[in-house]
Amino acid sequence: MKYHLDFSALLPYWPVFLTGAWLTLKMTIVAVVCGVCVGTGVAFAKRGRNKLLARACAAYIEIVRNTPFLVQIFLLYFGLASFGVRMPTFAAAVLAMIINIAAYAAEIIRAGLESVPRGQIEAAECLGLSRWRIGWHVMLQPSIEKVYPALTGQFLLMMQASAMASQISAEELTAIANTVQSDTFRSLETYIVVAALYLALSLLIKLITGLLGKVLFKRRRVLRQAAARAGKPAPFASQASVASHGGAA
Repeated sequence: MKYHLDFSALLPYWPVFLTGAWLTLKMTIVAVVCGVCVGTGVAFAKRGRNKLLARACAAYIEIVRNTPFLVQIFLLYFGLASFGVRMPTFAAAVLAMIINIAAYAAEIIRAGLESVPRGQIEAAECLGLSRWRIGWHVMLQPSIEKVYPALTGQFLLMMQASAMASQISAEELTAIANTVQSDTFRSLETYIVVAALYLALSLLIKLITGLLGKVLFKRRRVLRQAAARAGKPAPFASQASVASHGGAA
């Protein structure tokens, strides 16, 4: 008996699919923004002089990176409920995503920070820049540019991992698909639609991060273009001098 694809049974559920896709995108955006901020702080703390804090950050990263994301969600949602702390499914899922992506982002950003030549930092110190300006202009900005492709790849993986939130009944895309296929008994068609929506979300995130990268790294791109026109290598060591003048783009 041949199986014939029939998507007509799914037409009444398109608003539900789109709602689930929007929730998935919203969860990802919140988790990425908050996770990168937390991960940046963890990356600096791990490289800092406070040994106790550095070890705590290292332990946090190792625990998160070596435990399944699904278990982390269960610990937050079911584990905290054992102590009387009951969170909404959306809040639990997003918090788990933030904790997870922060650990991975911390390692990626730390690798970028360690790639900054020590001479640049010493030059900035000789110019009398504060620790905050050195950290932002001399270390973090060029580091983020170097590791930006790895970060964007992690954003996509986090969006796809958000499907795990369906296990605590968060109404994201995968949970919607499970409901629709149980109502229509058209499993193949349902998951084809869901796969297409995840693909569309991935392409949208790639587009957004690509445009964001062009905006964030405009200064370095202008410097490279100017160096190329002059026939000289790109002035990589110019971060300290740029920072000393206020970091104007």
